[in-house]
Amino acid sequence: MTRGPKPSPNAQRRNIHQHAQQLDAGPQPGRELPKALGISTGGAKRFWKTWASAPQTANWAETDWAELELTTKLVDGLFLGDLKLAGEIRQRVAKWGATVEDRARLRMTIDKDPESKEEPETAPDQSPEVNMDEELYKLLNGG
Repeated sequence: MTRGPKPSPNAQRRNIHQHAQQLDAGPQPGRELPKALGISTGGAKRFWKTWASAPQTANWAETDWAELELTTKLVDGLFLGDLKLAGEIRQRVAKWGATVEDRARLRMTIDKDPESKEEPETAPDQSPEVNMDEELYKLLNGG
């Protein structure tokens, strides 16, 4: 049994934030990883591919793409063994809305289109030469 009066059937939220963003769920065209960055690890390449096609990139300016390039270099360093970079990377991706909590803080919502609800996405194919589990195991065990 609920307490209080029954909600109005035509209730509307009136406290919608003026800077709230509603993003399309579909992947964005993104950009190719610039060869000049010299990215050598599979983890950093996956990081670029994930963020370059994320819904957040739909309205990115050139400065945002430059920030992604810098962060990808940091991720490359992380996968090469410099674990001190993890905190800096986390702070940077939080500003883009990396997690559900980050997106809530940024007042960002992602619209799920009906087509994606019908068929769950399958896991992306990993290339045989790059196994994320093995790569992380080596990184964490100093191997």
